[in-house]
Amino acid sequence: MTVEADVFYHEGSRRVQRRLGTEQLATHIAERYVTDLLVDEHIGWIRAADAVYLATVDPAGRPECSYKGGLPGFVRVPDPRTLEIPSYDGNGMYRTLGNAAATPGIGMLFLFPELPAKLRVNGDCELLTDPGSLTPHPGAEAVLRVHIREVFENCPRYLHDRRTGTHSEHCPRPDYRPPEPDWKKKPEYEGLLRP
Repeated sequence: MTVEADVFYHEGSRRVQRRLGTEQLATHIAERYVTDLLVDEHIGWIRAADAVYLATVDPAGRPECSYKGGLPGFVRVPDPRTLEIPSYDGNGMYRTLGNAAATPGIGMLFLFPELPAKLRVNGDCELLTDPGSLTPHPGAEAVLRVHIREVFENCPRYLHDRRTGTHSEHCPRPDYRPPEPDWKKKPEYEGLLRP
């Protein structure tokens, strides 16, 4: 099910969209491409992923970003609205887990070296440490169970090719005009893009 644009964007986002002339485009993208569950393609991508970047916030509202890595399949997808991310032995600071225990909002970014895609997943999480929750995650000290609120792909044009080390041709640089991304050429965006 898609997410309503007025729920997805807060007034700060809307103010910037109006200032930069993207409000109609942003509304179109939210109402067409932001969902509240994972589709089969996204589930396949996540099950093959060996890393995820997590954004959490502490009780004072200060953000924190962390990297979690494992073997492909370490992030479990029990159903299209739930993810489980194990936390393995680390430095004992527990900044991400502590934030998740105090304020459950979480944002995730999945990058896939073999795919030109970025997947963002937002939701609310709970910290699990009981043996029954840890058993499906060998080596985990704890598990973050994420109840998904929003899923969406981000424009991949600025992704660099990690296999070859080639930088994206879309990156601005002096005396260079980057090509238009393919998504902007689709008829559905006619009249929504800034000149």
